Amino acid sequence: MPNYLRSWVANRKQGLPVLFFIILLSAISQFATFALSQNFVISSFGAQPEDISFALQMAYVGILVTLPIHFRLIRYFELRNYLVVAITLGILLSIVCINTSDLLLFFVFRLLQGMVVCTISASILMMFSIYLKAEHKQVVAPSIFYGTILSSGVLIGLVFANVSLNTDWKEVYQYLIALQVFSLLLVVVIFNPKSGVKPYPLYQIDWIAAVFFLTAAISLAYTFIYGSKYYWFTDSRIQLSFCLTVFMILLYISRLTTQKRPLISLQVFRYRKFWAGLLLLALYYGIKESINLIFGYTTAILQWNATQMMTLGLFNIAGVLIFIVIAGKLIIDKKVTIPVLLVAGFTVLLTYHVWMYQIFTPDLSFQDLIVPVFLQGAASGLIFVPIMLFTLSSVPPSTGMTGLIVAAYVRFISLLNVSAGFYNLQLYYNQFFKERFLTHVTLLDNPAAERLAGYKQVFLAKGMSSGQAESLAQLNLSKVLSIQSQLLSNRAIFLLMSYLMVVILVVLVMLVMNARLGRKKA
Repeated sequence: MPNYLRSWVANRKQGLPVLFFIILLSAISQFATFALSQNFVISSFGAQPEDISFALQMAYVGILVTLPIHFRLIRYFELRNYLVVAITLGILLSIVCINTSDLLLFFVFRLLQGMVVCTISASILMMFSIYLKAEHKQVVAPSIFYGTILSSGVLIGLVFANVSLNTDWKEVYQYLIALQVFSLLLVVVIFNPKSGVKPYPLYQIDWIAAVFFLTAAISLAYTFIYGSKYYWFTDSRIQLSFCLTVFMILLYISRLTTQKRPLISLQVFRYRKFWAGLLLLALYYGIKESINLIFGYTTAILQWNATQMMTLGLFNIAGVLIFIVIAGKLIIDKKVTIPVLLVAGFTVLLTYHVWMYQIFTPDLSFQDLIVPVFLQGAASGLIFVPIMLFTLSSVPPSTGMTGLIVAAYVRFISLLNVSAGFYNLQLYYNQFFKERFLTHVTLLDNPAAERLAGYKQVFLAKGMSSGQAESLAQLNLSKVLSIQSQLLSNRAIFLLMSYLMVVILVVLVMLVMNARLGRKKA
């Protein structure tokens, strides 16, 4: 085995996960820091919310375009030097992201940050795999990665909440840079300059295909994120970005079919189980994002601050971590099959959606949301690792890391689709319920008239003129109608997700039963 670590570190295997986790956290935190500071970035850049969403996706595009190339680079460069360069670039990018005021440049820096995140994260996950037992590799490595992604968001968020309330929002990046510097020193101290690995020559990397994919991914993100704002295909910009996406995807596929060493192997798409795994993964990524409706509700309607929202998020993370450990343990011990775990996970996810559908009101307390938010995390913990194992194990080892790369593609497309989908669903349902309300909000409607008169009396009692009281009463009534429309929209979306999960569960249960009948006949 290569000597990546200095002997005094490699011999203390109990502490290795902690050291690797710190380095991994320094990379993934670059996502969380920006995502949680986006409202402040909007004011700083004078940008629109869509611009910030696009910047977030640019980082993910950087990960996707780097991932297939990384698996070639890691076999050529010495790991310590590779990580030192990547972390140093990450520190420089954090500095320039703070100081730039040009939105287009910021998009480019976010793309480069994604490349850095991919380089560091994939390298550290490889280290986890090397120093884990053979039977634990497939389960523990993705569990650590997924758990780190979610926990870093909340943990960094708690730090950011305190900083943003007491000082300039940019100071949170100083904490990030400090963490990156510490991880850089850690790499220099614990990694060997020479690992003893024979370099694998860097030849025939299809850089042209990488450019095709990069262009396709950026234009696809632009289409989904800005589509709703510009009324989709009625706007020439969306038409152009969509056509560019299709054209570049066709060129990318063409390169994959003609090159001797393509970036990914198209052979994986010959396996039906792989397609089934990707479909389940896409549905899971889409359905689980409904939790953002809860966090949006706590901010817009309950008027919670960032600390309260992140504290609630801790219960979600607790659910993820507890049940990802339980699921991993059950898989390693072979006590439960993957389909059974998936049935259990989607059942919990269904329970969470039905629960939220039942309790949505304008005045939920922190205690009211603890259980459903925890259940959403528990469901994610039960589902993610089994789906990934099912998907990746359905293709032969000869396809290399293609299964993992395609799964990352699916996550990217799913999140874009969900972002646009939930946005448009909320627009549709909001309009639908507002129109239904407006048919009753007349002076002839007793409840509406009484509510309006009550508001007017409140403002008259405060010494306002009759005209002012009338205007403010109508404004308050309009606000109440908007809140009720949003709540009903959220309920409708949770109900829709519940129906979808019932269908998924029926299919999964049928597959489990067929598998058991097949084993009995055999």
